[in-house]
Amino acid sequence: MSRILWAVALFLALCGAGWTQGFSGLARIDPETSRVSDAGRSGVTVELGLSQGVPYRLFTLAEPPRLVLDFQEVDWTGLSNDTLLQTDRVGEAAFGGYVPGWSRMVLVLAEPLAVETAELSIDDVTGAARLSLALGPVSATQFAQTAGAPRDARWDLPDPAPIAPLPRKARDAALRVMLDPGHGGIDPGAEAGAVNEKGLMLTFARELRDVLLRSGGFEVIMTRDDDRFVSLEQRVAMAHRAEVDVFLSLHADSLSEGLAHGATVYLLAEEASDVASAKLAERHDRAELLSGLDLTATDDQVTDILLDLARAETAPRAEALANSLVDGMAQQGGPMNRRPLRQAAFSVLKAADIPSALIELGFMSSPRDLRNLQDAEWRSGMAVGIRNALRKWREEDQARKALVRQ
Repeated sequence: MSRILWAVALFLALCGAGWTQGFSGLARIDPETSRVSDAGRSGVTVELGLSQGVPYRLFTLAEPPRLVLDFQEVDWTGLSNDTLLQTDRVGEAAFGGYVPGWSRMVLVLAEPLAVETAELSIDDVTGAARLSLALGPVSATQFAQTAGAPRDARWDLPDPAPIAPLPRKARDAALRVMLDPGHGGIDPGAEAGAVNEKGLMLTFARELRDVLLRSGGFEVIMTRDDDRFVSLEQRVAMAHRAEVDVFLSLHADSLSEGLAHGATVYLLAEEASDVASAKLAERHDRAELLSGLDLTATDDQVTDILLDLARAETAPRAEALANSLVDGMAQQGGPMNRRPLRQAAFSVLKAADIPSALIELGFMSSPRDLRNLQDAEWRSGMAVGIRNALRKWREEDQARKALVRQ
C-alpha cells in the first residue's frame, strides 16, 4: 500500500476511534506548541497542539502540491503563519472554518511530500491532544498518482443550501439581488492587522441588505450570512438557482503594487484591462486553491455556443449596471479610484445570463480606505449609493427592453 493510501486508511481509523471515544465540542489550537518544521533530509514534521481530541482526516492535492487537514472542529484563534511555518519547504498555510461544524488547514508544499506517519495522542490527565505528522519527499509522479480528495459522506463538502426558485413576477415586481460577501471561513481575504476582508464584507453586505429591504422594491439573497467558506462555483450556482436579476460580489482587497485606493467596479472579461486587475483576479482564484479545493477535474473553458449567446445579450446590461454603480457611489462622495470601471477574468462573475459586477469598496492596503471601511457612517453612504444605482439601472434596463419589444 502506498504511503498516501496508508495515511488515508490511518485517518479513517482515527476518525472512527474519535467518535467512539466521544470527541465532541470545539477544540482550540495552542499556538505555542504548533509548528511546521524542517526535519532535514527526511522531510517535514507537523505538530499541532489542541485543547482536546477531535476527529480529523488528511489527504494531499496536486497542482500545486498541498496537504489538507480537516477537523471537527478547531478554533484557530492566535495562530499565525509567522510562528507556525518554520521551514521553507512549506510556502503558505491557510486555516479557518470550512463548512458548518468543520475546520480546515491547508499547507502549500514547496515540493512533493507524502504523509509517512500520523498520530493523534491524548493526555490522560488534561485531555489535551497533539497531532504529529511526518512528511517525506517523493517524486512528482508518485505524488500525483496518490493525490486527490477521498470520498466520504461524513467529510465531503456539501452542496450549498438549496434555494427554491421563486416564480418570475410582473415587470414592476421587486428586483431580486444576490449579495456575495467575498471570501469567508478558511479564506480571510485581505488582512490588515486584526481586520480581515471577509469580516468587513459580511458586515457591509448585511448593512446593504437592510438598506435595500427598508427602501422597498428589492428582494435580497446572500451567498453567505455567516463566517463560512463558499466556493466561487457555488456562489454562481446559488445565483442561478435563486433566479436572481442582479449579482453583486463585494470585496475590499489589498494590492502591494502601486498606490491603489478608492472604490472600483469590475466587469467580466477574458483579458484584464490592466495589470492590477489581472493580479486581483489571480488572487481570487488563488484563494480557491488555498482553501483546499480539488480543481484538477474542472474545466473553466466556456465553449457552449448557447452560453456565448447568453453572455452577448447580458454583457451590455452588465456594463450599464457597472456604470450606474460607479455613478451612484461617486454621488455619495466615494472616494472612487482614478479608473473606477475595470475588467478582469473574475470566476465569480461567470453567470452568463445574470448581469453581474464585482465591487471593490476600497483597498485595505490604503490607510484612508481602511479607515473608511471601518466607519459605519461611510459604509451607510456607500450602501445608499448602491441602492440608488440599482434603482436607476432597473428603470433604464426596463426602458431598453420596452424599446426592443417595439
